Amino acid sequence: MNNNVSLKKSSKLDSSSAKARVADQITITCYTDPLCCWSWAMKPALDNIRQQFGNSLSWQYRMAGLIPSWENYIDSTNSVSRPFQMGPVWMHASSVSGVPIDANLWFRDPPASSYPPCIAFKAVQLQSEEYATTYLNMLWENCMGAGINISRQSTLIHLAGQLKLKYPDFDMDEFENSLIGGAGLNAFKADIRETKEHNITRLPALILRQSGKASLFIMGYKPYDYLLDVIQQLVSEENTAIKL
Repeated sequence: MNNNVSLKKSSKLDSSSAKARVADQITITCYTDPLCCWSWAMKPALDNIRQQFGNSLSWQYRMAGLIPSWENYIDSTNSVSRPFQMGPVWMHASSVSGVPIDANLWFRDPPASSYPPCIAFKAVQLQSEEYATTYLNMLWENCMGAGINISRQSTLIHLAGQLKLKYPDFDMDEFENSLIGGAGLNAFKADIRETKEHNITRLPALILRQSGKASLFIMGYKPYDYLLDVIQQLVSEENTAIKL
């Protein structure tokens, strides 16, 4: 009987501990874009945060839609209105972060828009957040790392095929239907609305939330030490609303 009681107590403690872990979990919503060089530049820092905190963090991604088309894109801060003018911005991001970025893409084979890869990402995300995170990394690696134009539908479908090799349960037919049939576009439009509601003007942007505490808002590229300090603020008992 004592053993049974002990087991029941242990079960209750395990259950309470699990609930506490869920309650304490930090949800990080990342607003980004497959053509955002600063998001790629910050990826090593975010990967370190992800590795350090593990299951204490829950991640989700939103597509901000950086470049609708070059007919109506203007970045007055960086004086960018044509594709070749994006090259120096990527060079600068690489110089600041130390992360290699193939800026020659903008002179060699410039993407016409970031909307197609955003929609493709959402088409994957409709199946799984895990699949979508891997697919986003593939988009960045192929674009920023290998200098491949990811605005082409054929490239997006090819990368989805590569994703299928990593995740056999990933449904290629469902992906293509979502990509072409409108489901991915509708999900992307919802992300754009959410981005505007939060008045996000620079990418990447992070919103960190924890139950019972005020959210923390980070806009723009930040190094690892900065991100670590912000997370530590969030888990402290005296956290108040902070916009950084």
